[in-house]
Parts: sequence; structure tokens; C-alpha cells
Amino acid sequence: MNTPHPASALTAKQAVLRFAPSPNGPLHRGHALSAWLNQACAQRLGGRQLLRIEDIDPARSRPEHIAAIEDTLAWLGVEYERPVRRQSQHMVVYREAFERLKARGLVYPCFCTRGEIEKAVEAHGPDWPRDPDGSPIYPRLCHALSDDDINARLAGGEQPQWRLDMAKAVAFVGPLTWQSFDPATFELTSRKADPSRWGDVVLVRKDTPTSYHLSVIVDDAIQGVTHIVRGMDLEASTDIHVLLQALLGLPQPLYWHHGLITGPDGKKLAKSRSSDSLAMERENGLTCERLLHDFQSAGIESGLTDAENGEP
Repeated sequence: MNTPHPASALTAKQAVLRFAPSPNGPLHRGHALSAWLNQACAQRLGGRQLLRIEDIDPARSRPEHIAAIEDTLAWLGVEYERPVRRQSQHMVVYREAFERLKARGLVYPCFCTRGEIEKAVEAHGPDWPRDPDGSPIYPRLCHALSDDDINARLAGGEQPQWRLDMAKAVAFVGPLTWQSFDPATFELTSRKADPSRWGDVVLVRKDTPTSYHLSVIVDDAIQGVTHIVRGMDLEASTDIHVLLQALLGLPQPLYWHHGLITGPDGKKLAKSRSSDSLAMERENGLTCERLLHDFQSAGIESGLTDAENGEP
């Protein structure tokens, strides 16, 4: 269902958008597009633009990557408010949100190794269901552990990850929807959420007291984010996010998932391939004007940009 919704009436508060990269590798053209589109939407809505550093992964996050993010945004002409929120400095807040879910019996500890999960999935055969990212649904090996088993393993020093009991969580909140907005008209479209297709997702990892899904919805609420602009590869994750927002009583932003940029091989750009990095392209002479021209030539979201001055 489509609902006309003028920009001035989207929210009683000022619009707030955020660009939220992880400092675990060099940015590529896909990040540039997302940063530009966030800024363009913020400007059209008369809103605020934030930068958030999603550095919950201690093994991969690097200070030099944070510096490179800031340098790249300056080169792109993307402005944002300061101070910049860094997730690694707010682990206590995420833990508090997790404890609220735990107190209601909506999570359970999982002691499984990756190998154990793979073995269990293989035993079920090739038709075992997979989540939207293509990974096998967790077979709930630890779901039925008794309190005595759990306490004994914790006392023995085993470090679990904590999973959301998806069936219980979905039953708790009932049917869910989320609102997608058109960036040209700001018309809203209601979409049904289906978080069950993800299975019992991890909310607290073994190596850090949070996860992407948990920390992102907590931060969006704390920072008052009203509009989320991100790549189409994260659209399915919205089902998990609106479920967690409902469980924790957090506001639900509006969403727009833009198209993705692919490389010459047709695959999605990746931080792991240095050839995809903007830094390397800049060393080879890429300019902002050329980058924007490439986006427009490919028909990518050209309605939000000003071709004359080369800026969103």
C-alpha cells in the first residue's frame, strides 16, 4: 500500500540520517554512493547528517581505517555532525538492551562451534533451509539445554554466543510491517516483515558483547535516526531490526534500500579486494566529478544529484 507523505510531515522531529561504515577495510564506490545519498536525502528533508563508526569487531577494526573513512568523506564533500559516535565506546548500552531481552526469556546461550553446526546441517540433507544471505538456518542444537547444563558449561569457562529465540520473539510481538520511502516523492510503502526466515540470529557474539543487529537498532534510537538509507544487500535485515525495535519498544525509522554497484565481474564490490577501493581509484586519478558522472551514466539514483556542480 502506497501512502503520499510530504517531506514536511514525515515526522514531528527534524529528520536525522546517518552513514554508518565499519572500519574493517577500505571504502569502495558502494560506500561513496550510500554516503552521497544519505547527504542528499538529509538536505532535501532539511535534516541532519550523522557519521557513526560501527567498530564492534575488535579483530578487524583499525584506527587507520577510521582515518581513511574521514578522509574519503572529506574528498567526497560529505559533511556530518560531530562528535562522531563510535560503537566500541558504548558496549554497556548494548549489554543493557540484551539484558532486557534475556530477562523476558527471549534469548538463549549457544555453545556450538562452527564445525558442530555444519555437521548438524549436513545431517539434515541438502534441503535444509537457508537465510536470505544464503547461510544455513541454525538447527537450534542448544535451544533445549537445561538450566543445569547451561550453568555447568558456564562454570567450566565455556563462552557462549547468545541467540534470539525467533519463534518466541515473533509470537510475542505478532505481525510486523515496516515503511519504505521513495527518495524522489517521499511516498511511503508498507512492507511485511518476515524475521522468521533468519532463524535464531546471534545477538551477542563470543568475542564481543553485542552484534550488528543489536547495536545498530539501539544506536538508531539513541541518535534519533528517522530515515535509514543503505544498500539493497541489507534490505532483508530490516525484518530483524523491526522485530528488535518492537521487542525493546524503540521507534521504527523509515527505510530506503538503494541499488548496489557491481564490479567488472558483475559481483558486489568488497572491501577484501583492494582493486575495488576508492583509495586506489583516487591514486589512479579518479575525481569526485568523474565518480558522480559514472553513477549517473549507469542510471544510479540520478534524481538526487545535481549534475552541474558534481555534488549531491
